Amino acid sequence: MDLQLKDKVVLVTGGAKGIGAAIIKACAQEGSTAIAVDRDVQAGQQLHGELSAPGVQTSFIAMDLSSPGNCEAVVQQTVARFGHIDALVNNAGVNDKIGLENGGPQEFLCSLERNLLHYYNMAHYALPHLKRTRGSIVNISSKTALTGQGGTSGYVASKGAILGLTREWAAELLPYSIRVNAVVPTMAGQLSGSAGKTEGCYCQDSSRQADDDP
Repeated sequence: MDLQLKDKVVLVTGGAKGIGAAIIKACAQEGSTAIAVDRDVQAGQQLHGELSAPGVQTSFIAMDLSSPGNCEAVVQQTVARFGHIDALVNNAGVNDKIGLENGGPQEFLCSLERNLLHYYNMAHYALPHLKRTRGSIVNISSKTALTGQGGTSGYVASKGAILGLTREWAAELLPYSIRVNAVVPTMAGQLSGSAGKTEGCYCQDSSRQADDDP
C-alpha cells in the first residue's frame, strides 16, 4: 500500500500504545518518520525498540501533554531534530468515566484537559510548520461522540467537540491547503492489534467542507 507518506514527518500523540501505536507502525511501514509522543516512557521505548531496523525512522518523545508549554516543547523538539512537520495526529486521551452523577465540575474540567485541550494546543503550535508543508491534521474521536455511552460525560464531551473542531479547522485552514479529518474508531481493540487496519472506523472528511453554518 502506498499512502504517499515516504519521507514525511508524522507526529502522533498517545503514540506508544493502542490506536496510536498502530498508526506509528503503519507510518513507519510506509517510509515516513514516525514520532510517538506519550507519557508512558516504558511503552514508548518498547515500541521504538520494536521498530528499530535499517531504513526505519522512528522517534519517541516522553511528554505529558496536560500543559500548553509541554505541547509547544514537543513541536519545537520535532522541528529541531527533523526540520519540519508534515502531519499531526491528535490521538492521546482516556475514557476516564467522569459522569454526570458520579463526577463533579472540577473532575469534568480535568477530563476536558486530558481529552480535548491538548488537541487544540498541539494544532496551534504545529500550525506554522504545517502551513509551510501544506500538511494535514487527523483528529481521533470516538463512537461515543455519536452514540453516547453513559457515565462518561467528560470523555464524550471531548470527543464530540473534536468532531466540531475538525470541521472548524478544515474551514479555517482551507486557504493554506491544510487538510483536516477526523477518524471515529468503533473497534479499537481490533485496530490496535493490526497496524493499518481500518475496519470499524468512520472517517469524517472535512477537508473540502467550508460552508457557513449558523
